[in-house]
Amino acid sequence: MARKAIVDRRKCAYCGACVAVCPLDANELIETYLEIYEDKCNGCGICAKTCPMGALAVVEVE
Repeated sequence: MARKAIVDRRKCAYCGACVAVCPLDANELIETYLEIYEDKCNGCGICAKTCPMGALAVVEVE
């Protein structure tokens, strides 16, 4: 199974903290929209641990 990050857009404050810490540049802040590129994200969870709003989570996917 693989892991990936997902965002709860209702909680996201679009602060960019997750973008700053992602070692793979898998997150991008586009105005008031956080994009997570699944082809780049390896599910390491650094972004989820950094998010001050608790808007990111890492889930198992098939």
